[in-house]
Amino acid sequence: MSKMSLFEAMVNRRSIYGIGKRKSIPAERVTEIVRHAIKHVPSPFNSQSARVIVLFEKESDKFWTMVKNALEKIVPAGQFDKTAEKIDSFNSGWGTILFFEDSAVISKLMSDYSLYADNFPVWSNQSNGMLQYAIWTGLESEGLGASLQHYAPLVEGDVQREWKVDSNWKLLAQMPFGSVEVPAGEKTFLPLEERLRIFS
Repeated sequence: MSKMSLFEAMVNRRSIYGIGKRKSIPAERVTEIVRHAIKHVPSPFNSQSARVIVLFEKESDKFWTMVKNALEKIVPAGQFDKTAEKIDSFNSGWGTILFFEDSAVISKLMSDYSLYADNFPVWSNQSNGMLQYAIWTGLESEGLGASLQHYAPLVEGDVQREWKVDSNWKLLAQMPFGSVEVPAGEKTFLPLEERLRIFS
């Protein structure tokens, strides 16, 4: 990590909703972070089933316009202004990262290793979660803010059509990112004694 240690990035990584379009690093560096994480984050049986699309600027705008249009059809009219404001905040950043799992890879694992079949969907989601966290922390290490959103089923068909996505790629999450315009508030913690047990 270039600007801070791993543990510092873990501490500083927060859900940042006040993001902007200022670019403190080149787009190539964002891509490098994503490529590194995809290559090195572990996956069940080294299946490498995660898939990612990175959308910058106008392409990111397209995605959040899709989300807003889809929500407008299902959110009651009197409540939509607040919803639209929330979506606009995600669209105020520099880009968005879309996270997928390739269901064909998972289905093959379930067939090839039937003893563990029920576990592969769970394990693949765990691996994708690690990928999301690794990229999120990597962006934080470069001074970028991000949050994790979940509008997957709502716009999956639109995403497949717009970016020619294989139908086996199942959309799981979206990560809008950009410059930190409004820092996160103070974070509270439960006592570690309630969450951790150590035996020796």
